[in-house]
Amino acid sequence: MNITDVRVRKITKEGKMRAVVSITLDEVFVVHDIKVIEGEKGMFIAMPSKKASDGEYRDIAHPINSETRDMIQKTVLDAYDKAMLEPDEE
Repeated sequence: MNITDVRVRKITKEGKMRAVVSITLDEVFVVHDIKVIEGEKGMFIAMPSKKASDGEYRDIAHPINSETRDMIQKTVLDAYDKAMLEPDEE
């Protein structure tokens, strides 16, 4: 599996969320609403989630193993870092 496209939408509001990202896998499958969050130990990603009837948030789509999560996180955070160097669109 390869990430063939990453689209970063920067968030400028107050709070810990810094961007919302969409990734394309193997040019045939898209995952929207991956969040880039600034945590106490640095930046990390949160996969798309939905609020369940018990009030908890549950991931809608997520990697099954840590190697895949690490690969997605590295790719998304690298794209985020690159996007931060680009001027904002007006």
